[in-house]
Amino acid sequence: MSAFLARAPAAPRDYAACSGCSLCVLVCPMWRGSHDPRLTPEGLAKGLQSGATIAQLAGAIEACFLCGACDPVCPERIDLSGMIMDLRLRSANSRPPNSPQPSVMVELSARLQMAAGAAPAAGVVSNSVPVLLPGPDLRADAALLARVQALLGLAVFDDDGADIALALELGVEIPQQRLHGFLDSLRGHTIVAADGLLLRQLRRWLPGLQRMGLGPALSTRAAVRSNLVPSDLYVIEPRAFHGDYERMVGYYDRLQRETGCSLSLDLQRIAIPATSSGLPQKLGLAAGDDVQAKWILKGHKPARIVVESLADRAAFARVCHVPVVHLAELGEDPQMMQKFRHAFG
Repeated sequence: MSAFLARAPAAPRDYAACSGCSLCVLVCPMWRGSHDPRLTPEGLAKGLQSGATIAQLAGAIEACFLCGACDPVCPERIDLSGMIMDLRLRSANSRPPNSPQPSVMVELSARLQMAAGAAPAAGVVSNSVPVLLPGPDLRADAALLARVQALLGLAVFDDDGADIALALELGVEIPQQRLHGFLDSLRGHTIVAADGLLLRQLRRWLPGLQRMGLGPALSTRAAVRSNLVPSDLYVIEPRAFHGDYERMVGYYDRLQRETGCSLSLDLQRIAIPATSSGLPQKLGLAAGDDVQAKWILKGHKPARIVVESLADRAAFARVCHVPVVHLAELGEDPQMMQKFRHAFG
């Protein structure tokens, strides 16, 4: 795990630094789906420079996947994902006091307030011991969570910050007592986090924290890595990848050289999100689509798809007829994996 120790990120700049170079447009899934320049990070930044209101920018604020693809390509080093999260929060705070709110946001606000007023959760491990923040998807799959624990040898942290991660995405105010309590509980630990957005923010909130994403943590394990074969398409979780882009590009380049598998990166070395995950989808107001997953498959004819994200596993299972497995499942049955290598390696 020492290869993934945290480094303090450079101080980001805000929308005022946008020069209109349009590099963020080229990698943006909102642009790819709409070809509407307003629905791009550049469109938002230029709108803000020109004095546009939150209401006028609502379309792009809500449509953004928060995949982070725009952040590493910006030559001005603008925190574009952070800009959009801040706009979502400002949008939520600008609602009239008596206006109706989506039930998901109301329930989340109540959870955050309750957590802020509660005593800290009982720790499962002492300081300095590596821990896992699994997130709700992995917690819901008990068998896979047990497999991840067995592969990584980590304890599951009682408080994985799932409410904080969701609040960042929805634009819900995080009580300072809740945030500081969560961050204080992480100090001294090495963290493996399944939620890429939370991992990105931890890099900013606790720059000295030793942390890594679930995908890199699992793919360093011999039981997993040895079962990746050239006929595999390896689908990277984009938020964690883009949140630590320079190191992750180098890491996945080495992974590809050593295993021969294909990666879900475009020509600019950007990870493409497999599912639509804008604000309407997160609030349950619109159904997601699998257009991105189909786009990733263009030019690939894999015998198997290996994913880091459980949401991606479901998306690819809907659009293709080859096996789709989570990375942790590669180490489950050595005999089965050996047969797969003989058949498709």
